[in-house]
Amino acid sequence: MGKKIKKEVEPPPKDVFDPLTIESKKAATVVLMLNSPEEEILAKACEAIYRFALKGEENKATLLELGAVEPLTKLLTHEDKIVRRNATMIFGILASNNDVKKLLRELDVMNSVIAQLAPEEEVVIHEFASLCLANMSAEYTSKVQIFEHGGLEPLIRLLSSPDPDVKKNSIECIYNLVQDFQCRATLQELNAIPSILDLLKSEYPIIQLLALKTLGVITNDKESRAMLRDNQGLDPLIKILETKELNDLHIEALSVIANCLEDMDTMVLIQQTGGLKKLLTFAENSTIPDIQKNAAKAITKAAYDPENRKLFHEQEVEKCLVTLLGSENDGTKIAASQAISAMCENSGSKDFFNNQGIPQLIQLLKSDNDEVREAAALALANLTTCNPANAKAAAEADGIDPLINTLSSKREGAVANAATVLTNMATQEPLRVSIQSHNAMHAIIGPLRSANTVVQSKAALMVAATVCDVEARTELKNAGGLEPLVELLHSKNDEVRRHASWAVTVCANDELMATELCRLRALDILEEINLSVSRKNKFSEAAYNKLLNNNLPLKYSQTGYLSSCDIISDGFYDCGRINHGTKLLPLKELSLKEPNDQRAILLINNKSEVPPPLSMEDKSSDIGYGRSISSSSSLRRASKEKTSYHSSAGVGSPTEEKSEPTSGRNTVLSKSATKEKGSRKGKGKKEEEKVKEEEEVLSVPKMTGEGSPDKEWCPPSDPDFCLYVYEVTKTILPITNMKEQVEALAKYVAERMGGHIPKEKLHEFSWELHISELKFQLKSNVIPIGQIKKGIFYHRALLFKALADKIGIGCTLVRGEYGRAWNEVKLMDRTRKGVIGCLPPPETYIVDLMFHPGELMKLRSKEADLYRFL
Repeated sequence: MGKKIKKEVEPPPKDVFDPLTIESKKAATVVLMLNSPEEEILAKACEAIYRFALKGEENKATLLELGAVEPLTKLLTHEDKIVRRNATMIFGILASNNDVKKLLRELDVMNSVIAQLAPEEEVVIHEFASLCLANMSAEYTSKVQIFEHGGLEPLIRLLSSPDPDVKKNSIECIYNLVQDFQCRATLQELNAIPSILDLLKSEYPIIQLLALKTLGVITNDKESRAMLRDNQGLDPLIKILETKELNDLHIEALSVIANCLEDMDTMVLIQQTGGLKKLLTFAENSTIPDIQKNAAKAITKAAYDPENRKLFHEQEVEKCLVTLLGSENDGTKIAASQAISAMCENSGSKDFFNNQGIPQLIQLLKSDNDEVREAAALALANLTTCNPANAKAAAEADGIDPLINTLSSKREGAVANAATVLTNMATQEPLRVSIQSHNAMHAIIGPLRSANTVVQSKAALMVAATVCDVEARTELKNAGGLEPLVELLHSKNDEVRRHASWAVTVCANDELMATELCRLRALDILEEINLSVSRKNKFSEAAYNKLLNNNLPLKYSQTGYLSSCDIISDGFYDCGRINHGTKLLPLKELSLKEPNDQRAILLINNKSEVPPPLSMEDKSSDIGYGRSISSSSSLRRASKEKTSYHSSAGVGSPTEEKSEPTSGRNTVLSKSATKEKGSRKGKGKKEEEKVKEEEEVLSVPKMTGEGSPDKEWCPPSDPDFCLYVYEVTKTILPITNMKEQVEALAKYVAERMGGHIPKEKLHEFSWELHISELKFQLKSNVIPIGQIKKGIFYHRALLFKALADKIGIGCTLVRGEYGRAWNEVKLMDRTRKGVIGCLPPPETYIVDLMFHPGELMKLRSKEADLYRFL
């Protein structure tokens, strides 16, 4: 046998690198391999990096720091399918890191990732590319990039993929994208709803859940709801609710149904197929709080439509909601209360809750949860608005006390709603009295001071509704409620100003309250508001006029007009015309000033300082002088009994009760009582001296402010005016004919003020010197009207108005220019013919107190114009 010869191995070519197997234990080394031109090395490097990234977030951050992201982005478009697949897998994992997402947006790789969703690519690439997009789409900027690069269409196509992971990633990405309106609109154009509905049949709960969430978002749009209905999407939703095993999907399914119920056509379809009844039964019988809560929310959303409310009422939704009010879960109670609030727009539902629902809501007001109390108060506010029966039912359910307690809640909505309920209750007098007895005036102070405009508005409205009597207004004042109420007049909110003005109007019904409001500058604020075209309103004007009506000196000074309803009372003073915005000084301050060259201030004061002894004529009377001179209100009541409008009268005269004249005037008063039509002849010299001495004794100490400094200041007394009132009460009031009354009173006033003054001798009438002498004598600018014996137009007109108000003659007081003033009265002219069966309307006359005292001139006549203006 021959010897074997060993075959020699042929050496490799000199220009070829010998194969080298390297085992690397450093990620940095593998990252460097990503720049290799060899496909095998790239594929293995990517595979190693993928396994490294799967181990945790720290590894993803390490790869970012090593600069692995940028070379990997280039591999997404590599020619080799394996390299491209492995790179895509890495990005699917890395994209969950926020810093990686930020870098990927900067590198603008979205187009490359979306390209991996092409139909010809492997399922694995689809899976990780869609995973990458799902992670990226969680941020708004990435959503925009995905949408702009056309990522929505391939994602919708992948919803039909056989791989569940691809479906899951795709629907998750779509769910994130449709949060944007523009994406939802495009989704409708791409007809994606059928594909999404198919996912509800998936055996994977996560896919079903994401599909329901996506439907819950897109069905906020009317067009999508119509598409869902057209694709029979309601049936699988109802089936999910009927399947107990799918209870983890019930909440999201209810959310979709809630959106669909907003659409009237869908609502009708659900009702016709029996789905609505199933929905209500499901909500009522469910033991899962979140399901009950979402069912109530579904009803709430749908109930904003009138037709839907009608359908709900036909299905007796009220019973379901009352049941949900009894839930132990606060969220369910809140949702049910909100649903009741929405259903209150239906009158039938409102009536149903009268017996069932209101008592439960009252109990919820006692809850420790402020949100529950707020929702219950909202439901009660809607139930009691324009429904006295429900307001009464709330009170009968012992609701007043918890409602007042709710006024101190920390939640502004609860406070506003509670105030609304109390306002609705206060429209009924028995309930209003009950509210007042629960210390409501103290409880409303906090809401009035709130910084929330809704609370301010509702609180002011509650004040307006509850302070309809003196006791409530006094309680509000004592509780310090007027100050915050006046402050609300400064509000920039129109509704707050309007309701605050209304409340001020109601409060100003009392003279004392009106005085206090004026002290708080309410009148000044309202005047400022009414000067603004944009801020004034009917309520601010009414409040201003109401305050003026209780402050007649200011009203006459500012407006120059007092109507027949403005009754001059004791303490009225006329200081002349003042401009808007000018403060009217109080009478005390004006009285204590030294006399000056300014216009005299005329004072009306019928209060007698010293009680007079009985005269021989009146000793049989058991009524004092102060009682015999009737107040303006009692005389007004007497004048209302007249048989015709300002014509003949059958009045029970106050003079039927014998009165007692003032001290030193018993003879004069006895005589004056027997004289005709109030005319009074001259007095004896001794009587005049006695009168003069008495006037000085009575008036001077008051004018000069002498006496004890601790004694309360009183207006200067006016014995002469007291005498005037007594005389006209005795002689003029009994006259049964109104015209004769007016004429007699005019002659009486003229006689007391210097008599008849011919026009041609008006300039010779030295009334200015007489006024100056009185100011010097009294050491004050304030002159009681009775002490003026030489009076011009405005003196006489004021005296006429003051005396007319005392005996019930309706007349106005109008200030003119250049010292002119006049009185207007309305009288029946029986020579005129009215409509058959009716009296003619009364004529307005001006009373002449100067040139021809007692003459009545028609308002539009030439004589009247001459009297007023020349």
